Amino acid sequence: MPDIRIKTEVLKTLLELGKSQHPNEFLAILKEKDGIIHELELAPGTISGRSSARFDTFMLPLGTNTAGSAHSHPSGAVRPSDADLRFFPKVGRYHIIVGAPYTEMTWKCFRANGEPYDLEVI
Repeated sequence: MPDIRIKTEVLKTLLELGKSQHPNEFLAILKEKDGIIHELELAPGTISGRSSARFDTFMLPLGTNTAGSAHSHPSGAVRPSDADLRFFPKVGRYHIIVGAPYTEMTWKCFRANGEPYDLEVI
């Protein structure tokens, strides 16, 4: 059994967020329960632009159900940047990048160390 899975509805919401925020990035926190990413929260205090979305990690909502993060790459590149690789370990174990044109084929999940992770969609 995989470490974690994601609900189809959450993935669809991430793709729609990418479309609605394009050409700017968005940043969200992924919440999990019983090994399933079941909801997301937009990161409070996020500053978004065309090449980055950032927030202070001290603004993270409290709780132990944070699975990781999700953000968009309007360029369409779905690989972690150097900034992503510095950010990932601060915010959970799993990180999703959705890229333009924000379809079910233009997203990937990564572990906190930047290694690709085959996230099952349920």
